[in-house]
Amino acid sequence: MSIEKATFGAGCFWGVEAAFAAIPGVTATAVGFEGGKLERPSYKDVCTDQTGHAEVVELDFDPDQIGFEQLLDAFFALHDPTTLNRQGPDWGTQYRSTIFFHSPEQQAQALAKIEQLTAEGSFKPKRIVTKVEPAQTFWRAEEYHQRYLQKRGQASCHI
Repeated sequence: MSIEKATFGAGCFWGVEAAFAAIPGVTATAVGFEGGKLERPSYKDVCTDQTGHAEVVELDFDPDQIGFEQLLDAFFALHDPTTLNRQGPDWGTQYRSTIFFHSPEQQAQALAKIEQLTAEGSFKPKRIVTKVEPAQTFWRAEEYHQRYLQKRGQASCHI
């Protein structure tokens, strides 16, 4: 079995992690931070909106069970990709809609999906503001954030 990585930022990472963890073919999830300038940021650091990091979910998936395009479909279905630096009541650059790609193929698929959704008018009259960025260093969040909703017996949050 070959395992691939995918990394998505879609607002508060607790609900995003729960949604992806429930998808068959996703073999592992972790929440953390990516895309900023501070090494080893804490949740408190990232919440200042000064580090440049996004709250993200890094996941491992089995491409024989689920394709990256299906993960993109889930990503675009579980948040509003038209709100800049905001999801629901959460706002700041750490809540931006972003895809950190791990290969040229993922980059191409992400850009093609945005183009497809735009052409279909899926979010009209708004436009998709999701960033597509190369994967950088993933900084795992503190342990109490991992599987946060599951640990509390919740299936979802406000996303």
